[in-house]
Amino acid sequence: MTPDGGGGLMEGWQALGTLWAAIERPAARLVREGALEVSSVRVRIILRAAPHGRSRRPVPGQRLRMGDRVFRILGVAEYDRAAHYLQLWAEEGGA
Repeated sequence: MTPDGGGGLMEGWQALGTLWAAIERPAARLVREGALEVSSVRVRIILRAAPHGRSRRPVPGQRLRMGDRVFRILGVAEYDRAAHYLQLWAEEGGA
């Protein structure tokens, strides 16, 4: 939270690092937001693993950014038996 200049606080985002990742299996669907239907794109993202509790390990609620594209992390799990990679389930949008 940062001061908004008017006596309140403003929520913001801070870059934590850079990751190399593969984005797989986009799946689009329509979801209802009030009276509107909007497109929701879900993807699976594969990246190198980091141990539980380490700051390098993404957690649900964080975001990944690729240029103008923003991915909100919904879930995180090991991708392979040796735990060298993680798979993230994410939803595109919601800057």
